[in-house]
Amino acid sequence: MNRTADYFPEPVGPTSVRIIPLGGVEEVGRNMTAIEVGATGDILVFDAGFQFVSEDTSPGVDYILPNTKYLEKNAARVKGVIITHGHLDHTGGIPFTLPRFGCPPIYTQNFTSILIQKRQEEYPDVPKSEIHIVEVGQSVVIGSTRVKFFPVTHSIPDSMGVSVETPQGNVVVSGDLKLDHDDGIPSEREQKTWGELSKDKNIFLIADSTNAERDGFSIPEKRVIQTLEDIIKTVSGRLIIGTFASQVERMLHIMETAEKCGKKIVTEGRSIRNYLESAEKAGIVKVNKDSFILAQDIGNYPPDKIVILSTGAQGEEFAAMMRIATKQHKYITLTERDTIVLSSSVIPGNEISVQKLKDNLYRHNVTLIHYRSSDVHSTGHGNTGELVWINKQIHPKFFMPAYGYRSMTTCHAKAVEQSGFPRANIIIADNGTVIDIEDGERMIVHKQKVPSTQMVVDGFNIGDIQEVVIRDRQSLAKDGMFVIIASVNLKTGKLRKSPDIISRGFVYLRESQNLLNEGRILIKKTIEDSTRNMNPIDLDYVKNNLTDVMAGFLFARTNKAPMVIPVLIGM
Repeated sequence: MNRTADYFPEPVGPTSVRIIPLGGVEEVGRNMTAIEVGATGDILVFDAGFQFVSEDTSPGVDYILPNTKYLEKNAARVKGVIITHGHLDHTGGIPFTLPRFGCPPIYTQNFTSILIQKRQEEYPDVPKSEIHIVEVGQSVVIGSTRVKFFPVTHSIPDSMGVSVETPQGNVVVSGDLKLDHDDGIPSEREQKTWGELSKDKNIFLIADSTNAERDGFSIPEKRVIQTLEDIIKTVSGRLIIGTFASQVERMLHIMETAEKCGKKIVTEGRSIRNYLESAEKAGIVKVNKDSFILAQDIGNYPPDKIVILSTGAQGEEFAAMMRIATKQHKYITLTERDTIVLSSSVIPGNEISVQKLKDNLYRHNVTLIHYRSSDVHSTGHGNTGELVWINKQIHPKFFMPAYGYRSMTTCHAKAVEQSGFPRANIIIADNGTVIDIEDGERMIVHKQKVPSTQMVVDGFNIGDIQEVVIRDRQSLAKDGMFVIIASVNLKTGKLRKSPDIISRGFVYLRESQNLLNEGRILIKKTIEDSTRNMNPIDLDYVKNNLTDVMAGFLFARTNKAPMVIPVLIGM
């Protein structure tokens, strides 16, 4: 790896603030941002998420993490990690990343803390950070830096934004958010929250861009709730609702409506049960146990008295909804009287899997309702109308769009610029970009970036995605392997018998006899030519030569580049 990429700038001066997005500004997921306050020397970290793997991710990789080398280098100055809300793209990296830079204390709200602790139970041997419960409206000192927390509207309870106080002005981190509004008019609560923040001198704003490719204002959640209530009340057969497990408030409304209609509720999916248990523990949800039944008891009730809450609306292969759709669920079999509601939008990257889910559902002649056909889902992220309104309230000196792919951050930046914000004061950052704000008046962007290559979780290992084992898996997954086993007489350099060939994922051997025969002749010639006049015989040299020759031969004959593995046995 090129060591020149490992750039670690000196700490900023006492009148400067440094912002470094370590993840989440080139993708949806693995969110992490470091803010360094020059006046105190403190580094505060915001969120520690992971990114779920997709179809183009390296084989064997479980999760993708932000690169924490900068924080590891400056671990003594990291005073705390602030988690804005409980979604895994903001919390999922905690067991993997925080121990790498000293397990600093975590500051977050109650429900988020319960979700973090529940997930940490899955990693009993990993060192754990102390968790401090904070509340919105509260102001606390972390290290020597004061921060205050404010409520934001999102799709999970206890979501918050954070304002970091510095002598030069405040740095505001939005977290994921949207606005609670009526036809584009923010609610009184939103106007009060953002109105209070507008009174501060805000020098820098970091804001959510996930839905910035959509204009105007997003659909209010209350409209979604009303639509789902109408469906629950009027549907004539069994109702199955697929949703995000983290949509706790939406699930609560669904359960309340089902209870009022005298319907029984079935929860399918471990994550839904985990979120409901955590919400009950946090006092957010009061569950009426009598309203719930197990999937195996569905047959004891009329179909129109059943509401099933299911995970897997994103088409995950092993989630409950896909198992139901592909007839692999032990207790739930679809009929044409069933109504399926997919109460979620398609997460970028999941388009193919969601399409497969819909196709499989339609094979059962069910009635399918989704967000494109009805108001059954509202995003947790604001459209550009909301984002521009928030920016005007904060009225920062400088602005960085975050939490999204480049297309999203660019659309966010353009919308803010078109609203009258100076283009020179907007930074569209990459992961690892180092941004210094001097005296609250000047923005300096470093030419070099801190380490930002993806870190991956691979079983129990955490490492750089460029490591050899990952590259080998990519090669094997693409073109397979071609193994040569040959016995070499160490005195003469001749083969003792015809070489054996094993192929996996490359060609079907029974249908490639001509290729194999030619290959065996070339293997024999290459080995014996390489060992001619060699004394003693160097099998490592012969292996390397054989690898090069056979790789070229196979590519010329098949236009494929399998991994060639020679095994030479000296006898």
